[in-house]
Amino acid sequence: MRSFIFLAEGFEEIEALTTIDVMRRAGMDIKSVSITSDRQVTGAHGITVTTDLTFKEADFGGSEWLILPGGLPGATNLASDEALCDLLRVHKGKIAAICAAPAVVLAPLGLLNGKEATCYPGFEEECIKHGAAMRDTQVVVTDKIITGNGPSAALPFALAIVAASLGEPAAREIGSGMLYYPKAQNFYF
Repeated sequence: MRSFIFLAEGFEEIEALTTIDVMRRAGMDIKSVSITSDRQVTGAHGITVTTDLTFKEADFGGSEWLILPGGLPGATNLASDEALCDLLRVHKGKIAAICAAPAVVLAPLGLLNGKEATCYPGFEEECIKHGAAMRDTQVVVTDKIITGNGPSAALPFALAIVAASLGEPAAREIGSGMLYYPKAQNFYF
């Protein structure tokens, strides 16, 4: 099944590109999507990326993952895109968001209500206001939502997505191939 990661002007480059890289190493079908009409999107640190598709070109039917990197103003730009927010509300598959995106995008949509989550430090109140139970950890995995807390969590966040789709042995294999050997009991966080 195909997954999509959404890029808006000001996205956090390491969070987006690490996730794409890890998922592709695992053989997962992931496409980068610009929420603008231009496939060229510039991140928060001046790195311009050419996406696979624009939002209007993509067919989201039956997609497995919808993924939101953070960064500012990237997360704010994602949150202000009505078509993306509508898609997130009706999506029946899984959603992953990292850094500011859980607080700025998912929480106001009610997608974290009653769920455990993490986000970039300083954004927790927005999640709590919308019913989330916050955890101070790099990655939180729930039944259909994975959240990460920031750039340093990009690799464990991406591996958690792989583990949720293909199983922890697949995530361990990809992580080991990248020389990622965490000391934590759970491999990806």
